[in-house]
This record gives sequence, C-alpha cells and structure tokens, in this order.
Amino acid sequence: MDFLSDFLTLFLGKLQSPTLGFLIGGMVVAAVNSRLQVPDPIYKFIVFMLLIKVGLSGGIAIRNANLVEMLLPAVFAMIVGILIVFIGRYTLAKLPKVKTLDAIATAGLFGAVSGSTLAAALTLMETESITYEPWAAALYPFMDIPALVTAIVLASIYSTKKRRIEDESLSKQKYLSGQSITPGGYPSQQGFTTAGYPSQQGFTTGGYPSGGQDITASGYPKRDTASKRVKIWPIVQESLQGSALSALLLGLALGILTRPESVYESFFNPLFRGLLSILMLVMGMEATARLGELRKVGQWYALYAAVAPLLHGFIAFGFGMIAHEITGFSPGGVVILAVIAASSSDISGPPTLRAGIPSANPSAYIGSSTAVGTPVALAVGIPLFIGLAQTLMGS
Repeated sequence: MDFLSDFLTLFLGKLQSPTLGFLIGGMVVAAVNSRLQVPDPIYKFIVFMLLIKVGLSGGIAIRNANLVEMLLPAVFAMIVGILIVFIGRYTLAKLPKVKTLDAIATAGLFGAVSGSTLAAALTLMETESITYEPWAAALYPFMDIPALVTAIVLASIYSTKKRRIEDESLSKQKYLSGQSITPGGYPSQQGFTTAGYPSQQGFTTGGYPSGGQDITASGYPKRDTASKRVKIWPIVQESLQGSALSALLLGLALGILTRPESVYESFFNPLFRGLLSILMLVMGMEATARLGELRKVGQWYALYAAVAPLLHGFIAFGFGMIAHEITGFSPGGVVILAVIAASSSDISGPPTLRAGIPSANPSAYIGSSTAVGTPVALAVGIPLFIGLAQTLMGS
C-alpha cells in the first residue's frame, strides 16, 4: 500500500504542476481552434532566457564542486547521455512508420535531463535520509548537453546522407532522360559507339574508363566518393553555433568562469517559472497542431516511452556502481545518476531540439515524454532506484 500511495502522490503531483498544466492548456487551446498566437520573437526571447538560466545554474554548481571527485561520475554521465541517443536511433527509428528524425529527437529528449524530476528525487532522498555528494546534482549538464548535441549531430548526418542520395538519384534520372536510345537499348548520342559503349577520349576501345573520367563503363556518371563523405566536424561546429545550444553553453561558461550568483538570484531565477509556463503553452499548441501525425505511430512511442526510462536508469545505475567501487561514489549519488538518466528534459530539451532539428515532429518527442516517460520516471523510477541502492549498498 505504501508503494501504491507514493505512486499516486507523485503522479497526481506531477499532473498538478504548472509546467504540465500550461502544456495541457496549450493543447486544449489548439484543439478548440483558438486564434491565440505567441509571436515568434517573444518565443525566441523566452528560449534564450531559459537556456541561459539553465547554463548558469549548471556552471555555478560545477565551479563549486570538487572536480577530482566529480571526474569519473561526470565522464559516466556523458557516456550515458550519448549512449541513450544511440539506443533510440537504432531501436525506435527501426520500428514501422516511425520517422528517423522524430526518433532521434525523441531519443535526444530522453537523453537530456528533467530538472523537475531531479528535484523530486532529491526531495524524496532527503525524506529517506539518504546522503549524497553536494555536487551530484551538477552532473545534470554532463548528461544533458552531450545528449542534445549528439541528437542534433545524428539528425544532421542522417539529413545530409538522405539529401545526397536523393540528389544522386535525381542526377542519374536527368542523365538517363537526356540520352537518346537505339533500338537495342543503348545510348546512341555523340560520344558513344553504335554498340552502346563510350567512345570518348579517356575510354578504351572495349568501352571501359581509362581513368580521370566522369562516366562509368555502364554509361552513368561516376561518383566522387571523396567529396560524398560526410564530414563530422562541420556538422558539430554548426550544431554548437546554433542559437539554442549557444545560449546553453554560454550560460555554462559564464557560470564556471565568472561569479554570476547575484544576477542569477535577482533576475534569472525569479523569471524562470513564468517564462517556462509560457514556453510550455506554445509547445502544447504546436504539439496539438501536429497530433495527427503521432496517432499513426503512437503505440510505438508509448512503448518506447514506457520502457526507455527504466532501461536508461538501469544502465546509469550500473555505471554508478562502478564509480562506487572505484572512487567511493555514494549510494545517493548513484541514485541521482540513475534518475537523471531515467528522466526526459522538460526545460532545455524541447526548445533545443525544436531549433536544432526543426523538421522533427514535436508531438512525437514531447508527447511521448510528457504523457508516458515523465510519469514512469517519477512514479516508478525514483522509488525503484532508491530501493535498489539501499538494498545493494545501504544508505
């Protein structure tokens, strides 16, 4: 009964949170075909403010932490964040009717971290008198940022490859449509023999290329494989220079290198919840507008969102156990690492993914996270990982 009571309390508490309330409100407003709109410049300003705030808080926590003790858990947090995105890329994206970019964005959101879920875990751990390192909450950006960057980079690589394949196909079609064909089915325009073999300079009498030509022996344009390779660094560079990630990384750098506590407490922190509520209203409206696309594949997203938080949490818990054995990482710290892996971002994730993967459907990644993933992480994941840590390591 205690477990069921905790489950219902956490679940109902999440439903009553302002963040989720405004998200649902936006969905209702869009569903009744209201003409309410939030101007795009206001939306961009809100996103900038929120991401600067998140970056500042993470930077301040890192600056005040013991970096030597924090090193191994931080590396593990980065590995888990990246791993989560790859798991989604090669599982969810392979399911029927699931678009690859939507799957990557969903995996990126589940790899990023929910501040509210982390806060709920810390509150419950304090109630249970479970100790943890003061800097453990600063693992947040080490998992959050790599997951978002990885998702955007994977989406860019996929989009680039897809465009190049489409361009090659279109070029081949144009090339073939420009050839006149003999009754035998061979090209007969100037530059080819009556037998259908190229006779241009640079080809042998047998019709094979002699090197340095743009035409293959079969008469198709030769691919320049060197120029077709996807270059990773320009994509990473472009991703990091995007407005959303730039704001997040700028706040992180300012939090680490300067002392912005006064402006953070007097300006950014008081505005945070209000701005976040407006952002969730906009995201709810946009999610409902594209809800029809999600209905076609909703069952797969629901399945992924139900399984992924616990799977991700167990993976992170395993890494935390390794850190516990090597460095003495506390049981509470292991729980925090597992909880942030089980969570899915409700702050930095949606605007970052919206800016970094604009063609992805927000209904897919926001709907699966809000409707299924977050309740599972809160109501099942937190008690599960706390109980597991107490059983295996004590408190």
